[in-house]
Parts: sequence; structure tokens; C-alpha cells
Amino acid sequence: MSDLEQETPSSGEDLAPPTSASVKVAAGTTDDDRFECRACGYIYNPNKGDPKNKIIAGTPFTVLPTLWKCPSCGVKKTAFTNIGTTETFGFKENQTYGFGVNGMSPGQKSLLIYGGMGIGILIFLSLYTLS
Repeated sequence: MSDLEQETPSSGEDLAPPTSASVKVAAGTTDDDRFECRACGYIYNPNKGDPKNKIIAGTPFTVLPTLWKCPSCGVKKTAFTNIGTTETFGFKENQTYGFGVNGMSPGQKSLLIYGGMGIGILIFLSLYTLS
């Protein structure tokens, strides 16, 4: 058998993306982790997949084919960095700083800010009742 025949895949299964067992995963990487393109800022979310490249929802980044490219700018898969799970808000390395607000969702932060402002206004208005 020639070298050309050995390199040609024999079935459609050979073209399928590798299974998670055959992919080397970095320590701390989970299937829910999002990955951001360093070139353009596109974020690959495994819960949404990549409809442009026909990647179905639920496909982890580590299982994507090696020839997969950013749908926005076309850079290789190696140009992406792990930015954490879809449940994590903000930067992963900053989650432990502050008074606990770095782990809050944007909605929780808004409630905290506007709730505090509302309480402040109520206290200010209550000062008019003093004689």
C-alpha cells in the first residue's frame, strides 16, 4: 500500500472530531468552559456551538476538530484562551478579590447598586420628617 492510500480516510468516522478521551485537556478545563479568540474577541460558548461551521450546541471546545477556525476572523484553534465556565462572571483570576462582588452576576450587581441608591434616597427623604 502506498503512502497516499494510508493517509486517505476510509470512512466518515475517520473525519469525525476526536472523542474527549483522546483529547489532551489542560488541568482545570471542563466541558462548560468558554474560550475567547485572542485576535478578535469572539467567544466560543459550548452551550451555543458554532452554527456557521455546523458545530452543534453542547460540543466542548476540546472536542472541536483541529482544523476548526474562528468563525469571526479565521484564526486557528490554538489562538483561543480559556476564560472559564459559562456560570463564571468576570475574569477567572479575579474571582477571589473584593468583598464578594466579583463572583456576582451582572443582574445581582445592578440590584446591589440600585437597591443601595434607593435605600439612600429613602433615608435622605426621612430626614425631612425631623423637626
